[in-house]
Amino acid sequence: MTSTLRRGYWCVCATDSLRWPRGGPALLAAIDAYSASQADRWVAVALRTISPALDAAASEEAWAWLHAGRLETRRSLLRREPCTVTVTHAQTRITWSIHPVLFLPLVPRQAPE
Repeated sequence: MTSTLRRGYWCVCATDSLRWPRGGPALLAAIDAYSASQADRWVAVALRTISPALDAAASEEAWAWLHAGRLETRRSLLRREPCTVTVTHAQTRITWSIHPVLFLPLVPRQAPE
């Protein structure tokens, strides 16, 4: 059996409290994406979804990335470079991280006999 590695992106969304004492980041979501467009689209959908609930400064950060930063993010991903998008709302920093990866194929499962 021959299997090949598949290129893709590991996408993570985490929050970090800026209040004292600070804890570590809290993982909110993670997905695997198989193209740069799928990876940056995941961030774009999340930002559009939460932007009405963000304070004015955070909403501005979100829309600045959606209008200008998204294209640079896509270019970086196509060069296989990791990217992050960060928005700070009140005392919480929300960070989306996208890392190029090679996905390992899983061994095919067989039904029990």
